[in-house]
Amino acid sequence: MRWIVDAMNVIGSRPDGWWKDRHAAMVRLTTQLERWAAVEDRHVTVVFEKPPSPPIGSEVVHITAAPRGGANSADDEIVRLVRADGRPPEITVVTSDITLAERVREAGAEIFPAKGFRDLIEGP
Repeated sequence: MRWIVDAMNVIGSRPDGWWKDRHAAMVRLTTQLERWAAVEDRHVTVVFEKPPSPPIGSEVVHITAAPRGGANSADDEIVRLVRADGRPPEITVVTSDITLAERVREAGAEIFPAKGFRDLIEGP
């Protein structure tokens, strides 16, 4: 199973003040994903709207960003990743964006809701 995470959709799923420091929220999400992925050797790609600045590194999670900025740029990149994969049914995309969910399902992947996923990776 491969997971592709719509980063800002997960970050924005809870009004916890993330907008005060977007970069810190992006780092926090990446750290949570690393812990979650390492537990059962999950393959996780997190997609940001634009490259984090300063860059965020990980040896566990693949970090990528939309190649261009603008509305729905991360969504377009997620759909591209699903379509480029040889086995879309083995991919689960984490998002609560209805339009992105429809596009991903059409490409053959599954959907997991962002808030439920955030609860999952944050743990009890």
